[in-house]
Amino acid sequence: MVNSDDKTVAIRKYFKSGNLQLSYIDFGGESENVLVMLHGYMANARTFSELAVKFKDWRVISLDQRGHGWSDHPSGKEYSRNDYINDILNLIQTELGGQPVTILGHSLGGLNAYQFATRYPELVKAVIVEDIGVEINADFSFAEKLPFRSASLKELRDSLGSVGLRAVDYFSESVLEDELGWGFSTDLKGLQISVPQSNGVWWEDWLSSNCPILLIHGKKSFFLDMKQAEQMEVRRPNTKLVVFEECGHGVHSDDLDGFYQIVNDFLTEQNDRIN
Repeated sequence: MVNSDDKTVAIRKYFKSGNLQLSYIDFGGESENVLVMLHGYMANARTFSELAVKFKDWRVISLDQRGHGWSDHPSGKEYSRNDYINDILNLIQTELGGQPVTILGHSLGGLNAYQFATRYPELVKAVIVEDIGVEINADFSFAEKLPFRSASLKELRDSLGSVGLRAVDYFSESVLEDELGWGFSTDLKGLQISVPQSNGVWWEDWLSSNCPILLIHGKKSFFLDMKQAEQMEVRRPNTKLVVFEECGHGVHSDDLDGFYQIVNDFLTEQNDRIN
């Protein structure tokens, strides 16, 4: 992170994961405590920009997951569960020296986070899972109806509403402009391969790790219901559920300060236990 006139500037970096070049934003910090942030579908690393800078005692790394943001779109449409997990592994091994990290994941990122913790427990200190469950049946077929490019930003945003999406601001996070017009940085065709492979019943993965997990649920979410969230806490030891009554699927954007406070308290508690 560069410090100029008391203003911090996050640095975009790149690394190889298999045959892909992936991108991440390094928000810096000298701390040995590393917090890796993983966004949801049709978002990107900058989704967490306002949140990341609040963690003064952490080095925060926010990844553009494959097919999103500035990361490559796999030509062969490799979007399996293992592909996402291996990307996190390569990030930690090649960019972070193989040190154990704490992972915060929203939606798709939350699924990737708790599945990674099961497969590589030695690399995970704790996990924060934001509004994703273990019985997932997402439908992103609307993405097939979105235009490749639009003449204006308004026209593109209107296209989100025309396919029935309510969270227009959330899905607008991945918008870009190039010489062809306004479009999405997300691999829209790749979603039709990735999402079905994220769908499923993942109780075994959820229950097989031992690290502390903070599960954050927005009670007005369209993605995770209260009953399932409660069962995730009850059935898995070392799990804490926090419910935001007035928030939807994107708790970190609906209540930035409240989300930060809950996460920071959890991180402080985990560090106190270790020390």
